[in-house]
Amino acid sequence: MTETSTAPQRLRNIVIAAVAILLTATLFFSLQTENGSSNLDQQAAAATPLEVALSNGKPTLVEFYANWCSSCQAMAADLATVKADYGDRLNFVMLNVDNPKWLPEILQYDVDGIPHFIYLDGEGGAIAQAVGEQPLSILEADLGALAAAQPLPYANASGRTSAFTPKTAPGGSDPRSHGAQVQAS
Repeated sequence: MTETSTAPQRLRNIVIAAVAILLTATLFFSLQTENGSSNLDQQAAAATPLEVALSNGKPTLVEFYANWCSSCQAMAADLATVKADYGDRLNFVMLNVDNPKWLPEILQYDVDGIPHFIYLDGEGGAIAQAVGEQPLSILEADLGALAAAQPLPYANASGRTSAFTPKTAPGGSDPRSHGAQVQAS
């Protein structure tokens, strides 16, 4: 081979190597951005603890969620938006349904799909709920009404959910049944 025939090959190899490095760097940095699950973890860490929300006199939005829930992940950005807008007037509580600590609340509020939102008044009483993905405009309208102690315009709404069955007890018995067997009719 002559020196002139290897120059185009070297140039081609350099270009291929540069493109490979650029693609690798792009992939690496794209994987470092927040995904829905880590965003949920960060929001949960910054959320108001349930005990505080029930005792501080402010109305509260309680979200039952899970990191694996695609609907919860899809709503994470909208929830961050409304928290920024209403965080001074409302509590935002996040309860992960995969944490057995929250089983009493899961059962109390009959959570069977997530995301599941419970709206609490300033005394901690449940006044409304919404299940499934909620558009930002509906969240804003309901939270504005909650903050103003007005009736929620879209209360008890249902949207797209991720299936969830609470792990109630070993053996799968549901404590809400009080040991009763369901008979097929």
